[in-house]
Amino acid sequence: MATMTSLIGLINKIQRACTVLGDHGGEGMSLWEALPTVAVVGGQSSGKSSVLESVVGRDFLPRGSGIVTRRPLVLQLHKTDDGQQEYAEFLHAPRKRFSDFAAVRQEISDETDRITGKTKAISNIPIQLSIYSPHVVNLTLIDLPGLTKVAVEGQSETIVQDIESMVRSYVEKPNCIILAISPANQDIATSDAIKIAREVDPSGERTFGVLTKLDLMDKGTNAVEVLEGRQYRLQHPWVGIVNRSQADINRNVDMIVARKKEREYFETSPEYGHLAHKMGAEYLAKLLSEHLEIVIRQKIPSIIALINKAIDELNAELDRIGRPIAVDSGAKLYTILQMCRAFDKVFKEHLDGGRPGGDRIYGVFDHQLPAALKKLPFNRHLSIKNVERIVTEADGYQPHLIAPEQGYRRLIEGSITYFKGPAEASVDAVHLILKELVRKSIAETVELKRFPTLQADIAAAANDALERFRDESRRTVTRMVDMESGYLTVEFFRKMHLEPEKNAEKNSEKNPNRNTPNPNVDSYIDNHLGKIGSNVNGYINMVCDTLKNSIPKAVVYCQVREAKRSLLNHFYVQVGKREKDQLGALLDEDPALMEKRSQLAKRLELYKQAMDDIDSVAWKQ
Repeated sequence: MATMTSLIGLINKIQRACTVLGDHGGEGMSLWEALPTVAVVGGQSSGKSSVLESVVGRDFLPRGSGIVTRRPLVLQLHKTDDGQQEYAEFLHAPRKRFSDFAAVRQEISDETDRITGKTKAISNIPIQLSIYSPHVVNLTLIDLPGLTKVAVEGQSETIVQDIESMVRSYVEKPNCIILAISPANQDIATSDAIKIAREVDPSGERTFGVLTKLDLMDKGTNAVEVLEGRQYRLQHPWVGIVNRSQADINRNVDMIVARKKEREYFETSPEYGHLAHKMGAEYLAKLLSEHLEIVIRQKIPSIIALINKAIDELNAELDRIGRPIAVDSGAKLYTILQMCRAFDKVFKEHLDGGRPGGDRIYGVFDHQLPAALKKLPFNRHLSIKNVERIVTEADGYQPHLIAPEQGYRRLIEGSITYFKGPAEASVDAVHLILKELVRKSIAETVELKRFPTLQADIAAAANDALERFRDESRRTVTRMVDMESGYLTVEFFRKMHLEPEKNAEKNSEKNPNRNTPNPNVDSYIDNHLGKIGSNVNGYINMVCDTLKNSIPKAVVYCQVREAKRSLLNHFYVQVGKREKDQLGALLDEDPALMEKRSQLAKRLELYKQAMDDIDSVAWKQ
């Protein structure tokens, strides 16, 4: 199986990568939350900082009275080979190595002030620090601000609740191991760390108790009952720590020397001698590291499941917003054509019924056109008075002898001209519907959302094509109307001679515009003119029925059919002639979308690398 060092080192690496990419949450559990961590919890002045420095073996944390830790410090320890130089790196200064740990202390202080200012305020934005040393074990520790009971001068009135909320946000997570620091010279029942650990981990499965300041207890007292788990029992053993005294700190006593003094203290102590092998900072670090390895092994199946799920979701999201585009002109042209085909597919779905909108075209033919035809002013045009005027004008100086053929022709031609209005209105109505469907189709084509310039060019090209189709459609329906007046159907009039002459009487009754009959007007002339109007009206009704069927056919053939067949044909020709830079301009994306894709790609790479690392380390024999 993998060694403890490689497995925990792998988790450290993944955690660091998660932090770089900001993979801390979102919907569901993030990878960071799924990885086991160790949070250091304790009241102010409980000795938290000294415990961390003892584990690291270096004096690197800011010190002072009151609240010193004002931002979470994510401390990642990386064990290196013996003889290698120790150094530290901050995530906010990744290319800078710190070999002077006094400079590390100053950088922590400066970075804290950068967010919180030179005040006593706190911030939940963590500082990321990695330490590489042959004297540490692979481990990630999160140092949290010390719990407090009262706000002091210069602090917010809500500081007590703010710190507790921040601490809880870490220790409530089921994968968080709690390192509860309590000073031995205070009653364990009043320990802030134990109190909060008991609330979030009542079974004690995730809690390690650490007792500090054993050397500062009153004479005649000891903490054996606590360390042996008799006063407050946890699932894991208590560990006692003897930190450097203030005098040692003032004299800059080396941490290695301090560790030696700590071992001597426990080994020579009459109270703790029997526990000496399970006491001290070195033992604590080893205990945590071994436990962390066990937890990691237990969590590996769920971590793998989470990574696989995240990889699938990231791939799906990248497919949705579009993958990065290759730089060569052929690939760019291929991408543009793909986008055009995607748009064309959506547009055709609107027309063919897969999406709403195409039914409105049928509405033009089934409702709008018939209604417009019914409103045409044939009653006025074929009134007896108007028929008399037109027939008389057509006869000229020589009145007709039998049937006024020229009058008939003028009446029919004048009536047929009225059909041009509804015909052209149908063309324009369908044109507007098609333009609206182009707009909707562009908005609904997911692949196009990332290319606003291409969207605009496709919209312009499609609308130009629709203009051409409309012009051709208008010419066609106008020709159809003109053809009806250009050649009259003779058979219609030949049949009329076989019908009784009752149409004239009916026509007279139907024409209210006829002036009050003049007794001096010959009734024969009146009936004769009425019959002419009635005959023309019958012929116009026949033409109306014909055009009511043929106009939709022409509109569909010239506009709808062509839109489905060749909406972007002209655009394809133009795009094929463009140079590489011009193609690139069409694929100029929204910067926000490009940034989103970049972040998704980085996260995807993180998860894939994490999976590869786990596969290569966790199950290695």
